[in-house]
Amino acid sequence: MAKTRGQIEAEISEALIKFEKEYMGRGPLEARTYIVDDMVIVRLQGVLTPAEHQLAQSNEGARGRDLIKQVRIELLEKGRPLLDAVIQALTGRRVRSLHTDISTTAGERVIIFTLEAPPDLARAET
Repeated sequence: MAKTRGQIEAEISEALIKFEKEYMGRGPLEARTYIVDDMVIVRLQGVLTPAEHQLAQSNEGARGRDLIKQVRIELLEKGRPLLDAVIQALTGRRVRSLHTDISTTAGERVIIFTLEAPPDLARAET
């Protein structure tokens, strides 16, 4: 039986929190997931470590922010097979692409997955 949009969104949020904790070493303070057609949009808040906060606010702020972004993007790319498998398992659709960015001022990360097709959702949610 197909799950509702809300059920899948909650499961993806939980899975991304777990991924961030286990793979990145620190979980976000909050995660929200939105399914829009064939896209899964995940917003993670409170993702920066105390050291990253210090680096982003240092005298060489621009360089520090660039370093944080580069490292976080590289780490996410290395963990991409795990993320793709999680998203496919929860949505029933293969991931076509992944796009991400992190705000070093707000401490937020946004991840957008595009799927091969919209997920099957329970009738009440479609």
